[in-house]
Amino acid sequence: MAKQDDRRGRPAPRRRRRRKEARPAELIEAGLAEFAEKGYAATRMEDIAARADVVKGTIYLYFESKEALFKEAIRSRIEPAIADMQGMVDTFPGDTEDLLRLVFGVLYDKLVRGDAREIIRILIAEGPRFPDVVEYYHANTVKFGKGMLTTILKRGVERGEFRPDLPVDQPIAIVAPAIAAAIWRLTFDPHDPLDVEAYAKAHVDIILNGLRARPAPGAGDAE
Repeated sequence: MAKQDDRRGRPAPRRRRRRKEARPAELIEAGLAEFAEKGYAATRMEDIAARADVVKGTIYLYFESKEALFKEAIRSRIEPAIADMQGMVDTFPGDTEDLLRLVFGVLYDKLVRGDAREIIRILIAEGPRFPDVVEYYHANTVKFGKGMLTTILKRGVERGEFRPDLPVDQPIAIVAPAIAAAIWRLTFDPHDPLDVEAYAKAHVDIILNGLRARPAPGAGDAE
């Protein structure tokens, strides 16, 4: 009996309770961290809840499925950057070279330096098993990005700043080095760190040297 009284005399240990509330942004952060660590297929909703320190049911208040959460991660990480770049394209009054430098600056900030590159990792590694996710990314990101870059190339040609024979229907060719930089950082950076600033500068310089209009032969010769 004394033993029972002793137990009652001590305060009962409290179990740590998880929060019931969380902002959607917190859940997306937790989801991206889990996807990056375990992969998309292996990540469970309870894993995301545990990382966000919420009960599992909280996630379903905002996202009906893991796929819905991942799509929102794409929207929140990449689509705003595309909107920013599109705004530049629509309103920029200066030379097309300067416009392209600004657009590439945003691209490197989000895709190479930011955590959006983790989305690229997931799509490359697990995209074939989740075609709906890949289709969403293509429709809401790649398609608009290609259209925006095509607009920039056409602008440069029309203003006489870029070569008239430029293949403006191949915008992926000018953005591919940035994607390669993102992949490099995901795979080789621990062994051979990429100097992103120097790489980005070299990328833009090489691209612009290929885009610029050249004087016609003999155009500058004195008579």
